[in-house]
Amino acid sequence: MNKWSRRGGAVLGRFDRQEAAVVRGLVSQVQDMLRARAEEAPQDELAQLTGIRTGPSTPPDDPILSRLLPDFHRLDPDAPDPAEVDSAAALRSLHEPELLDLKTGVAGVVLATCPPDGGQVRLSQEQAEAWLAALNDVRLALGTALDVQEDMPDELPPDDPRAPHLGVYHWLTWVQETLVEVVMG
Repeated sequence: MNKWSRRGGAVLGRFDRQEAAVVRGLVSQVQDMLRARAEEAPQDELAQLTGIRTGPSTPPDDPILSRLLPDFHRLDPDAPDPAEVDSAAALRSLHEPELLDLKTGVAGVVLATCPPDGGQVRLSQEQAEAWLAALNDVRLALGTALDVQEDMPDELPPDDPRAPHLGVYHWLTWVQETLVEVVMG
């Protein structure tokens, strides 16, 4: 991948076959996780009649999904007020379906615009912003899985099972940073 560039109103990038497979594979995995979470939403007759969807009222157990779908209201871990617990659950239930739609939607944009066999990617401004959001979600998921910390070295010892994946994380960071430069440019 060369740096992203802009030509007229289009944002351009080029991925080789392996790079496209990595991007598509990771975006697909995140999208699948988010869709599975959406399927956990309670089904009720009122929601079907009104069209107002509700989501789960409890945060995901999976640490990656918890990172992608954080609480909408932070509770005091030392002394949670019952009213705060109820409001956090209500906020999650009301807003999580829309957040899931947005996150799966941006993933869909990446999958629709990243050629499976590699090649040129041509994005509108809106599609480029969707790529930024989807890449951010992938980096959050991968960073959580790898337990990336601020003081983590750029490279891990070769015998560390996270070492090859950390390289992918750094590459995705670079892809995202160069895309930000062009979008903001």
